[in-house]
Amino acid sequence: MTDPELSPAAPGGGTEPASAPVIVRALVARGSGAELRVERVRLPAPGPGEVRVTIRAAGVCHSDLSMVNGTLAARFPLVLGHEATGVVAEVGPGSQLTVGTPVVLNWAPACRACWWCRRGEPWLCADTTAPTVPRGETDDGVPLHLTLGLGALAEAVVVPERAVIPIPAGLPPEQAALLGCAVLTGVGAVRNTARVAPGESVAVVGLGGVGLAVLSAARRAGATTILAIDVAEAKRDLALAAGATDFLLSDDRLSKEVRARTESRGVDHAFECVGRAATIRAAWRLTRRGGAVTVVGMGAKDDMVSLGALDIFHSARTLRSSVYGSSDPDREVPVLAAELADSALDLGVLVSGTVPLDEAPAAFDRLARGEGARWVVTLD
Repeated sequence: MTDPELSPAAPGGGTEPASAPVIVRALVARGSGAELRVERVRLPAPGPGEVRVTIRAAGVCHSDLSMVNGTLAARFPLVLGHEATGVVAEVGPGSQLTVGTPVVLNWAPACRACWWCRRGEPWLCADTTAPTVPRGETDDGVPLHLTLGLGALAEAVVVPERAVIPIPAGLPPEQAALLGCAVLTGVGAVRNTARVAPGESVAVVGLGGVGLAVLSAARRAGATTILAIDVAEAKRDLALAAGATDFLLSDDRLSKEVRARTESRGVDHAFECVGRAATIRAAWRLTRRGGAVTVVGMGAKDDMVSLGALDIFHSARTLRSSVYGSSDPDREVPVLAAELADSALDLGVLVSGTVPLDEAPAAFDRLARGEGARWVVTLD
């Protein structure tokens, strides 16, 4: 790590004040559509209830791409990344964490006090992190923003203590990183939102990291017909390895092909993992009467979904979203981490490859072209 001004770590428990700011290398976007570059940035020292985490691995997620291509409103310059694992390196006053603790970052930490949190829906917390949060500055003194309050594609982050979740030591970092977004989102969509039951049929539209996690979770839930759908034939082998029983190309024959595999009914559950009106409508058409469509992909606010009023009434389908897998990360990430430690959860198929931080821009280019599942930046 390039950190000539790294401050010494305070003892566990955070009883001593943090000292100097930290200079680290990070992946920065200077504007919408701008070239991504690895730059030196300055992060503040941990304040009360905050920690500094040395990042070991961070996933390249489509939500990060949406920040720089204009799909989501963002402020610049912006450090990308929100899906990561690392080790606590320094704690601020009042922190209960210990230096050296391995953690997964949580981009949507719940306040535990609002109406939604009190009724057991922390994924809808009123204090949800904004798309970009101001913190730190670039090496040339420009105020900096962090993706989802984390900016995890960096050598280190400084975040609130409630934005980190302890995990067991020794987990493969390139897989552990995915627990905080792709895996929690995909698994939660199946387990918590849709509650797929043994023997049911499932279609998954869009086979990025989240879509592949949905496939794997559907298989573990006992679904017997699991149809993986994408525009790229290259996703076939990935889909079958993740748990699909069949792979279908998304084309004009898709609805007919799905019904041919479901006794002409359509699937019990369709998961839309792209975040576009067209694919939401496609998922709707693939679902049987009385079935459910779960929208997992996050799309643009002006991409409107149009469904006929008679179709909605006659089909009796349910259309809903799954925000962060309808999950409580503080409870469910440790469960997933334990499953990963016990080899009950295999995430190897989700990792298309690892790259160093300097090659992160190229990984975003691959993501934009739809290549692979999850590319992971490693920083050891």
